[in-house]
Amino acid sequence: MMKYLSALFCLLIAGLCKANTIRGRVTNEKDQPLPYATVFIKGTTTGTTTNAAGQYQLELAPGNYTLICQYIGYRKTTVEVQLSTPLQTLDFHLEPVNMQIREVVIKAGGEDPAYAIIRQAIKKRRFYQQQVKEYSCMSYIKGAIAMNGVPDRFLGKKMDKKEMGVDSAGKGMVFLSESVTKIVARQPDKIKLEVISSRKSGGGLGLDFPAIISFYDNNVSAVITQMGPRGYISPIAENALSYYKYRLEGEFQEDGHTVSRIKVMPKRKQEPLFSGYIFITDKDWRIHSTDLILTNEYQLELMDTLQIRQTHVPVTPEVWRIKDQVLHFAVKRFGFGMSGNFVNVYSDYNVQPNLPAGYFDKTLMKYDTAFDKQPRSWWDSIRPVPLEQAEVKDYREKDSIAKAERDSAFSRYRLDSLQQKQKPVKMMDVLWNGVKHQYYFRRDSAILYHSLQVKSLLKSLKYNTVEGLVLALEPTLTLNTGKENTLKISPFIRYGLSNTHLNAYTQIDFSNGSRLKNRYGRNNWTLAGGKRISQFNQDNPIDNIANEFYTLLLKENYMKLYENWFGHLQYSRTFQTNDKLTAGITYESRIPVENTTDFVIFRNDRKQFTPNHPNEFSNIPFTRHQALVLDLHFRFQPGQQFIELPDRKIPFGSKYPTFEIAYSKGIPNVANSIVDFDKWQFAVRDDMNFKLFGAFRYHVSVGGFINDRNVQLPDYQHFNGNQTFYNTKYLNSFQLAPYYRYSTTAPFYATANVEHHFNGLLTNKIPLFNRLKWHLVAGSNAFYVNSDNNYVEVFGGIENIFKMIRVDVVAGYQTKEDTRIGVRVGFGGILGGMVKAQQ
Repeated sequence: MMKYLSALFCLLIAGLCKANTIRGRVTNEKDQPLPYATVFIKGTTTGTTTNAAGQYQLELAPGNYTLICQYIGYRKTTVEVQLSTPLQTLDFHLEPVNMQIREVVIKAGGEDPAYAIIRQAIKKRRFYQQQVKEYSCMSYIKGAIAMNGVPDRFLGKKMDKKEMGVDSAGKGMVFLSESVTKIVARQPDKIKLEVISSRKSGGGLGLDFPAIISFYDNNVSAVITQMGPRGYISPIAENALSYYKYRLEGEFQEDGHTVSRIKVMPKRKQEPLFSGYIFITDKDWRIHSTDLILTNEYQLELMDTLQIRQTHVPVTPEVWRIKDQVLHFAVKRFGFGMSGNFVNVYSDYNVQPNLPAGYFDKTLMKYDTAFDKQPRSWWDSIRPVPLEQAEVKDYREKDSIAKAERDSAFSRYRLDSLQQKQKPVKMMDVLWNGVKHQYYFRRDSAILYHSLQVKSLLKSLKYNTVEGLVLALEPTLTLNTGKENTLKISPFIRYGLSNTHLNAYTQIDFSNGSRLKNRYGRNNWTLAGGKRISQFNQDNPIDNIANEFYTLLLKENYMKLYENWFGHLQYSRTFQTNDKLTAGITYESRIPVENTTDFVIFRNDRKQFTPNHPNEFSNIPFTRHQALVLDLHFRFQPGQQFIELPDRKIPFGSKYPTFEIAYSKGIPNVANSIVDFDKWQFAVRDDMNFKLFGAFRYHVSVGGFINDRNVQLPDYQHFNGNQTFYNTKYLNSFQLAPYYRYSTTAPFYATANVEHHFNGLLTNKIPLFNRLKWHLVAGSNAFYVNSDNNYVEVFGGIENIFKMIRVDVVAGYQTKEDTRIGVRVGFGGILGGMVKAQQ
């Protein structure tokens, strides 16, 4: 590390003192610019990449250099240059390579000569994949995203184009960032990133994680897994010949190597495959360069196209590495048009870094203490890819606006401006959209705000057979009480028009960041009290909307309720490792309630509402009583990796499962509490991505009652059933099970929820159907208490319908009962998975 910092310091001093600039354009034989061409010094990986206009720029000390310029499909050009003046211009005009086709006679039923080359490349794939055991290099990343079109309205709402940063035609740059990152990697899967500097137009963090794409891997991950959770099959993967067709389109000579240009063509659509060109060197059979593309016809999600261009150069006589990589994407959906480029330029490769023991720790990415402090002059001196005019304009305008906002942050004008930007409250907000207002104020070195949110009246309406139509008021006041401190006050008021009961309580949440043994974490306190109405199963297996639909339209009242005066105090700490400890105590004076209405929209004399007291507990009375319950819960996930900022660490994820331990104690003889029980639970869950073979998810738990001397209905172990047509708690519920039939106080029980998401593994082979990009999902849910109390269900379904809908067909089996068959609808797929994550 000290060696690297010393070299960087010397480079900066040289740049500030005597560095000269050589710049120019790279064009083809028609004087057209060649975007993202490679320019570097012979014998090194020091160099640059042209921008979209074909312009390049290099900062070098005075001296003699041999510059090499190359571009896919064009003859490499070498020029000797003596750099002696502060500014020197050198343009490159590249000629197309003179492709030659070997005289090979292809007999009937024979194959193209490209296949023999590809077979040799496949044989050498593993060697080149593992050739370098560890290495380090520097990576410059520039990302730019532009909007090419924005609709005037979307989902009934008018689009504020000015706020989005685009013009009246919906065009403009919406993201621009640069970063300089040191990459250190070791086989097979160790990597560590050190962000030297990061910059984003208008301020904030840029895109600092380099897109490390290796076509020597059998399965290639293209940027983020959401764009293709199965990954993509490399054109030289072990089984590539089963997926691709190849055609040799020519050969050319370069530095004593014969380079073959091979066209890559997928055999079938709707498979995770590339198309385009791969260039392979003769005899050593290594990748020379690539120009490959993914499209939405080949399982690319969220985008229309993603082009990946790489140029490989020698860093030692035996080792070639990627010199530059360009990702270009385009997407057009619902009137929105977007395109972008992400340029990675790699330099200063060291394939024998001699890393010390313990170098790879839990920190995946570390930011330098001055990562966001570098001035514009520093970026101008080290930037290997010249900015384009639109990028220069974007930096200038957004940085100026950000500076003006910072300079005026404490002015009365600034505060008044923020206040005035808020939209006035309209009747539609009160009735449907909800009301939100913010009050801005100055504190220390920042502008903070308090906010008031009120849920709309119509969305606050509820209906159940106990209260009838419920009028509710649910405001939330959020107060910023200091740096990283938030106080939230949430009153809940509801009135049942049928039973004429008023239930009202207030919940106060206080959250603050703090350090424990120099490790950052977050504390959360919750204090609540008043009178409320609750479901017997405190996991709330049926929500209000589903209950209203079934009650009013189908005359089926699944929600079972009781009222309670209560007080609740809870503390939780989320540790730096993302582990979480929660401790809470709740006191309830529980009151039984009965149905008071049988109103339905569609009258059905063949059906009757069931009593509010669950039929399954008809022989177990529920009378008014008091309960004091202590709850403890701990969640942990070993092997957590971190992103380390100058002031804290942020958990990034782990390859290991998440474990949970919970314990509940019913405390008798305190404040007239009658409950007396000890309940425990241990659970483990994980989400495993097997790439081409799909993703496997599971949630397994065991638990039981150590002591069940006095267990009231709300304290039973309830298994989350589901008797409605839709489901969202896939790994924490049973899709066809009744809500309370299997509730228990047994000393031991076990549950298992497993599901496999094929992500197109099978459905992409069905003609015509595969165009829909609907994916198969299958699994099973089960629990076991004893030979008389057990349940198993299996299901198969289709997800990714419209990118977010999932439909399952489920069969449920229980001892001594007939098989149940049902259909369930929920969220699943690319966008549906995001919705579930938010839930």
